[in-house]
Amino acid sequence: MTQTLETPKLTLKDVIDVMPAACRQRSTGRGMFLVTRDVLAYTATLLGIIFSPGWWATLPLMVVAGFMVAGLFVLGHDAAHGALTDNNKLNKLLGRVLLIPSFHIHEAWVLGHNRIHHGHTVRQGMDFVWHPVTVEEYQAMGLFGRLRHRLEWSPFGAMPYYLRQVWWTKMIRLKKPPAKWVTAIRKDRALLYLAMLGGATGAAFLGGLASANLWGALWMITKLLVIPFLIFTFLIGGTVYVHHISPEIRWWPRQKWNKVSGQLDGTTVLRIPWYMNLIFHWIFLHTPHHVDMRIPCYRLPMATDAIMEAFPDRAIDRKFRIKDYLAATRTCKLYDFEAGTWLPYSAARQAV
Repeated sequence: MTQTLETPKLTLKDVIDVMPAACRQRSTGRGMFLVTRDVLAYTATLLGIIFSPGWWATLPLMVVAGFMVAGLFVLGHDAAHGALTDNNKLNKLLGRVLLIPSFHIHEAWVLGHNRIHHGHTVRQGMDFVWHPVTVEEYQAMGLFGRLRHRLEWSPFGAMPYYLRQVWWTKMIRLKKPPAKWVTAIRKDRALLYLAMLGGATGAAFLGGLASANLWGALWMITKLLVIPFLIFTFLIGGTVYVHHISPEIRWWPRQKWNKVSGQLDGTTVLRIPWYMNLIFHWIFLHTPHHVDMRIPCYRLPMATDAIMEAFPDRAIDRKFRIKDYLAATRTCKLYDFEAGTWLPYSAARQAV
């Protein structure tokens, strides 16, 4: 009787091992350079808004400020993973400070992002970020729920989805976190609220000083803090979407999911122009980041090369194109977890 050897099942450790150890080498100097550069650019942008000669300068500067908040957020996200510098205490400090412009609570982010999203990527009932709904779940929604879903899963949905589902529900409101996280989240919430109050007070003072009226004070708060934050939510919501939502990416029922299907197959490598990486810090090279959270953002190009060489026919690697995002928002509406397929809204009508 002839025996055949089965191919060993691929594990996440096997994927991690294809990346050189140098990919996990943290550099305090390089991390602090990125932080210093981004903080100075953000500060200069805010000063530009404060001393803007007119609306024609204010509008583009607010957009730039939104991008700068996104850049600081990505660095804060890296620090929250403990990867930005070679000093763990410094990483925790930087994580708290760099997440303030995006109004995120550091410890709530660590719980929701590091533990849940990274721990259960594209897993049904576990990964809360851009989690698809089934035909039955969509049918059970009321009229308002269906309209909201249609908006949030449309090309214009990144901002309202991220604001509601991620920022408000999982970061700010966050009902009943695990007991061991309660104290840390409460402290970081107080820190964030104090920083927000201080920023709003300072902005109101400058606006009132310049205009001598309440509306000028409110407008200064809006253009320095609120509008850049809203632009940031659109940017980060869309970024997370293209990292994990695509007709090529399968979401898995809880019992059939495994770490490789989540971290290698459930993410993307999207190539963006080099100058965009000055802001997004290589986070669009997302697959190696999910395979190993210890990799600093500035080592992701090296790690990406190693993964793509080892798994050229498995990892998703392509140029980022707006038309691909638009195509995904047309295709990815409802989901059949058993079949592993995306469905249109018409599937809910046909089921009835």
